[in-house]
Amino acid sequence: MIRLAAFALLLCVSAAQAAECRKETYDGNAYTLCEVAPAEEQLRLFLWDSDDLLFGHFGSIDRALRQQGKQLGFAMNAGMYHEDRAPVGHYIEQGQQQRRVISSAGPGNFGLLPNGILCLREGRADVFETSAYLAQNPQCYGATQSGPMLVIDGALHPRFLPDSTSRYIRNGVGTSADGKRAVFAISDNTVTFHEFGSLFRDHLKLPNALYLDGNVSRIRAPGLGRDDAGFTPLGPIIGVVERAK
Repeated sequence: MIRLAAFALLLCVSAAQAAECRKETYDGNAYTLCEVAPAEEQLRLFLWDSDDLLFGHFGSIDRALRQQGKQLGFAMNAGMYHEDRAPVGHYIEQGQQQRRVISSAGPGNFGLLPNGILCLREGRADVFETSAYLAQNPQCYGATQSGPMLVIDGALHPRFLPDSTSRYIRNGVGTSADGKRAVFAISDNTVTFHEFGSLFRDHLKLPNALYLDGNVSRIRAPGLGRDDAGFTPLGPIIGVVERAK
């Protein structure tokens, strides 16, 4: 049973600080990184508004939050979706499961096992490999499934090739072992899966990391003056909720 009381308590706590976003270069590639402290910040998933209309854009979420005296800080697209923008895999928002876990292999990056799930719990955020998620059954107030995993318990995904020629703009998230550190990254130039996974494992020193998407990847990083709008709406979005200024 999802702990709705814990979720409600989390929403009552205002963020102590905004997510820290920065530019970094690693192994010849440029990235925008946003680091979130889940114990101090309100990290939430967004898909549909109170009228069951798709948010689709960062600006739509920010406008809705401002009606509640809040605002959207850092944000990023948060997993793969179908043409109607419904999540491809497991999805929990505000304690309510909307899509079940998909554990079987399939086409595309999502089905390139092992894939994984980002789980938001009170005071922490964790990336789980999907079979580990099913075995541990963590009580998440928010969760989104995507794939492939980039880093699994300190090892790169076994299908990643150092000499791959498949290069795209990519975004993903990695978490620390104690769940107190979540780093979201988007490449500022095209990168391979091997390069992107190495960023999380070797540069950021995070034991587990999950690929969120490529090509459609967007980020909102107010501290850097960046707010990717895009022409088409996104599916699931993850972001930090702040007190309106």
